[in-house]
Amino acid sequence: MSSTSSLLDALDSGTLAGVRSLLGGLNCGEIAQVLESSPPRERDILWQLVDSELEGEVLQRLSEEVRSYLLARMDTAEVAALTEGWDVDDLADVLQRLPDRVTAEVLEMMSTMDRQRVASSLTYAEDSAGRLMSTDTITVRPDLTVEVVLRYLRRHDALPEITDSLFVVTRDNLYIGRLPLRVLLTAAPNEAVTQLMEQDEHPILADTAKSEVALLFEREDLVSAAVVDAERQLLGRITIDDVVDVIRDDADHSLMSLAGLNEAEETFMPIWNAAPRRLMWLGINLLTALAASTVIGQFQETLDKVIALAVLMPIVASMGGVAGTQTLTVVIRGMALGQIERNNLGWLVNREVLLGAMNGMVWAGAVAAIAGLWFGDATISFIIAAAMVINLVVAALAGVLLPIGLRALNIDPALAGGVALTTVTDIVGFLAFLGLATVFYG
Repeated sequence: MSSTSSLLDALDSGTLAGVRSLLGGLNCGEIAQVLESSPPRERDILWQLVDSELEGEVLQRLSEEVRSYLLARMDTAEVAALTEGWDVDDLADVLQRLPDRVTAEVLEMMSTMDRQRVASSLTYAEDSAGRLMSTDTITVRPDLTVEVVLRYLRRHDALPEITDSLFVVTRDNLYIGRLPLRVLLTAAPNEAVTQLMEQDEHPILADTAKSEVALLFEREDLVSAAVVDAERQLLGRITIDDVVDVIRDDADHSLMSLAGLNEAEETFMPIWNAAPRRLMWLGINLLTALAASTVIGQFQETLDKVIALAVLMPIVASMGGVAGTQTLTVVIRGMALGQIERNNLGWLVNREVLLGAMNGMVWAGAVAAIAGLWFGDATISFIIAAAMVINLVVAALAGVLLPIGLRALNIDPALAGGVALTTVTDIVGFLAFLGLATVFYG
């Protein structure tokens, strides 16, 4: 039985002492998982039973939506106490989602240094490297020897988490490069940092988008990276744990957006919070469905003459929708990975159109044979086959061009691409099928 099931069973039985005991046997990540897997009423009770010494770390590990849900029920002093010692990037994200009055009060309760760090982080855009970075770095100068650097490190109580390199800077804090710990620990004591360091010609600029940072970490197999301003002044560092969060958030965004949902919608969100988020998108889908129905209405006389058309009509639209979605998914993924550029777009369009034509001809033949046997009408077999080929080719073309066009208009392709594509494939499918039927059946 899972931890969540055991805890919820204990809650149902009313044995809070048992629940507290079960929670005490879990680590912070497991407690966070239990809270995210519990409905609101049970979540509130479980949170009250979490060990007060673990609350801050558990809060850090929660999803943004659940964390905001719990913070909204705390006063300023509680928020300040629980977030004490957090990394600047995590703290800035939390404060940005609190009411301005609460944010100001929490900042006021911080030390001057922490307040300045958070205020500085909040000046950067939410999706930028500046917001993602931590200011907790260890720097050394290039003229120091290994022996001096090691003595300097021993003066620290502990190194910042996920420290794989020291950053090399000038006396004016200009970033030069990095000194990997694996190199430092095996070098001769009298060797200079400048002889051992790795030059970093292209550090991450503070205004770089988070998605680009994630791609850089993946491409270069980085564990940490320096963040600098336009003058190459060292501002902080980004570590792999922050990048994993970005990758996860991007994946959540893509998945939820395909259904017209916000990635912030957590599984156990209360009905009154979830309903408005879904209502608007359902309304948009209704408008597109009405547009497709309007097209069908223009061919009412043809449908009255040949009833078989009404039976076969959904096949054309459905096949086009599936084929288009396949192309759309491939293109949106390629865009997210930075693989699609102007110079390779033509090749991609040609490939997808040819794939659409090939698949269209294969399945058009199969459906034509079924329709011919079913209705004993060679004409209707030809009509549905031709309509399927037309719709699959158009679906492939739309699957490539729609996300490119939406991105050019600064509209999220993952959010709007599916609805736009469905509208295109439905309308083109119905037009092709019923238009050809009108020509042949008069």
